[in-house]
Amino acid sequence: MNERDYCIINGHVPGQSVNGAAPCDIHKTSKKRVNYINKSPHPDPDYAKPGDSGMDLRAWITPSDHPVIDGVPTITLMPLERALIHTGIYFELDEGCEIQVRPKSGRALKEGLSVLNTPGTVDNQYLGECCVIAVNLSNNDITIKDGEKVAQAVVCPVYYKERVELNKVDMFESETERGSRGFGHTGI
Repeated sequence: MNERDYCIINGHVPGQSVNGAAPCDIHKTSKKRVNYINKSPHPDPDYAKPGDSGMDLRAWITPSDHPVIDGVPTITLMPLERALIHTGIYFELDEGCEIQVRPKSGRALKEGLSVLNTPGTVDNQYLGECCVIAVNLSNNDITIKDGEKVAQAVVCPVYYKERVELNKVDMFESETERGSRGFGHTGI
């Protein structure tokens, strides 16, 4: 996100000093608080490495609802099958934020495991469990074991309803080079 967008999302005027700090300084040092509860027995959500955008979400699969294979509760997804995967994680977000639930790139590439409503949205007002709608996009069965990483959560800035003015018009006032050309308009 650029400095201008950051300022606008946070109610600042781009280029103006805020509390004695320039907007770019605020962007670099300000943090959004994400409170969470972990009801699962698994590690807390965390970023694997410095600079990562997404924190890992792990499957919380209980033996009362699913078969146990090699001592571990599992869910097996057949090709094109989907399932709601519990994480046991509950988030409370600062204003101006949402969480996007996205696939893990390694599992998506190697196994075909994805998130059906990519990205899934956890709104600021939602305090329930963050679950993952997993889908098997491969031709093989995919087994998800209790405690495995199944998705990632990315904290993102967002414009809420109160900060968006929907303005219905008959036509747009400006022209752009792209115009209304869509998918594939630039060729291969």
